[in-house]
Amino acid sequence: MRKKIGIFGGTFDPIHIGHLRLALELKQQLNLDEMRLLPCHQPPHRDVPQANSAQRAEMLRIAVKTCPELQLDERELQRDKPSYTYDTLQDFRAELGVDVSLVLCMGEDAFTGLSTWHRWQEIIQLAHIVVIARPGWNIPETGEVRELLNRHQGLPTDLVNSPAGAIVLQSPRLLPISATEIREQINREQSAQFLVPDAVWDYIKASKLYR
Repeated sequence: MRKKIGIFGGTFDPIHIGHLRLALELKQQLNLDEMRLLPCHQPPHRDVPQANSAQRAEMLRIAVKTCPELQLDERELQRDKPSYTYDTLQDFRAELGVDVSLVLCMGEDAFTGLSTWHRWQEIIQLAHIVVIARPGWNIPETGEVRELLNRHQGLPTDLVNSPAGAIVLQSPRLLPISATEIREQINREQSAQFLVPDAVWDYIKASKLYR
């Protein structure tokens, strides 16, 4: 049976319950062998994170400490350049070989803008893509991204049949939690307890983050 490794990237500024529950549900729904959480160093399409790379990695490390089904992967933090998904997938392939299924998980909003990504048309050659439905977002009916979906749309069972090449649409439960809102709450000196794991909240307070 081909091994399936999920890849769930983001700024995680901070990591919160919504991120963690979504990653865990995707791992279970898709029957993945691993789910790697990858904090990015320099996001090409977003503002610079408020917490630095080491702080965001530490929050993730704390968050997954008691959940063996989720793993922190720091490879993007070890590159002092923008975190391009194509480069990350190349790293995974060099490390794991060509027979492992790589399952890149992204929101519908990110997939809609995929054509602006670095070497975006080659990503499907390196990994499967799981697109997570998000309220208020719809994949355009025309254009390059729609054409890519039309050529490669498949089922979850396709993830084990080949190491890359399928696009699978999923609708897992989404908790309405926003990292932006968490940062704003903390900046207003309000509590973010129960939006992030307790140990992460303790770390944020001790480090005086987002104030």
